[in-house]
Amino acid sequence: MSFTGKYELQHQENFEPFMRALGLPEDQIQRGKDLKSISEIVQDGKNFTVTVTTGSKVMKNQFTIGEESDIEMLNGEKVKAVVQMEGNNKLVTQVKGMKSVTELNGDTITYTMTMGDLTLKRVSKRI
Repeated sequence: MSFTGKYELQHQENFEPFMRALGLPEDQIQRGKDLKSISEIVQDGKNFTVTVTTGSKVMKNQFTIGEESDIEMLNGEKVKAVVQMEGNNKLVTQVKGMKSVTELNGDTITYTMTMGDLTLKRVSKRI
């Protein structure tokens, strides 16, 4: 199953408390909570490029499954991470005590990030 495509955020859960836990300033949280982000994913075998555009902010990450890569987190921090694929539709990584799962089901991508007992869930549809 190929992840390649453009996806528009439909809804999200726990955005504000999760961003506060990441240390984002309140003004950025309030500006970002209602913006509809567009995610563009290009998959070439094990190589991925993920570009997320939210308002005027563009975040681009490139990685290869199973190899250490530099990843920009939601708060702008850059970290080293290894992304693994589970089955043919799930990308999983652990970063700084957080577990990130991106799951593709048909035309829907569900992104969950868990930190302790707090989970951010974002659901996007292919456009």
